[in-house]
Amino acid sequence: MNLHVADSELKARHRAMWAAGDYPLMVDTFLLPVGPRLVEACAIAPGMRVLDVAAGTGNASIPAARTGASVTASDLTPDLLDAGRRTAEAEGVELEWVEADAENLPFEDGSFDVVMSAIGVMFAPHHQASADELVRVCRPGGTVGLLSWTPDGMLGALFATMKPFAPPPPAGAQPPPLWGSEEHLRGLFGERVQFHTLDRDVLEISAFERPREYGEHFKAHYGPTIAARANAARDGREAQFDEALDAFCDEWNRGTADRARFEKEYLLAVGTTG
Repeated sequence: MNLHVADSELKARHRAMWAAGDYPLMVDTFLLPVGPRLVEACAIAPGMRVLDVAAGTGNASIPAARTGASVTASDLTPDLLDAGRRTAEAEGVELEWVEADAENLPFEDGSFDVVMSAIGVMFAPHHQASADELVRVCRPGGTVGLLSWTPDGMLGALFATMKPFAPPPPAGAQPPPLWGSEEHLRGLFGERVQFHTLDRDVLEISAFERPREYGEHFKAHYGPTIAARANAARDGREAQFDEALDAFCDEWNRGTADRARFEKEYLLAVGTTG
């Protein structure tokens, strides 16, 4: 199989994974705060040309457009863009929606003043290719802004929990939570982006009464969890998967047995291109 065909098949699997379940519902349930947090950190203002990479349903794109900026939301998965477009139209917010691969963006060099991604580009499998594209489409002296879950936080632990049950990653793919590592970002961007903000914070999640409801929510609505459990089921290990996910929820609960609270750590990284 040639590399182009293999890459096309990989991207098709990624589209299908993120279209599985109901990621827009997850955004509405507990992810809404992270988009505005990134928009504020990037100091987006009226008239700026902004690209949101792996924008999903527009969690950051729509708040950016509300500032008066000219915003393009790009994502590999049309289903997510369609959901975002419906939200924007209902709220009377205007922006452009473009199907695009984060590793091969269909935009000219230096097209944007701000290039950002809120828990999006981190899930593209080839990190260096994505980082190179973020820099390429940002103008010199522009802003690159990223909000990513950390490898040693709750999302990193979730992926570690699912890894023994998931299919082998494709050749050259790197774990998504690495984008939440300061060292990894410096390796990806080198001197091309001077990061003036590298802040760790947590998203508090209190949408679930009992701790294990968090895991049930992910099994029902989160593409990577759905894919990992389906793979476990093919090996007759779905019960083991469920037990591991239950134990994960119990371990990471910072609330009580009947009023769960979770803290999901992220890295906010904002810098200027050289």
